[in-house]
Amino acid sequence: MLKFVKGYMESIEGVATYPMMSLLIFFVFFVILFWWVFTASKTYIEEVSGIPLENNDEHNLE
Repeated sequence: MLKFVKGYMESIEGVATYPMMSLLIFFVFFVILFWWVFTASKTYIEEVSGIPLENNDEHNLE
């Protein structure tokens, strides 16, 4: 099965660009994610981290 897929992929012209594009998208996404994590304000992080622990009657599933 792998031999069939490998042979098929080798017949596609320019197929080597797809792994490089995927790596670039992956790298850019995580660089932006790390940048957001390190530049986010502490008050926003504290506010959002408390959301699951809030006791709202309208959102209570009991």
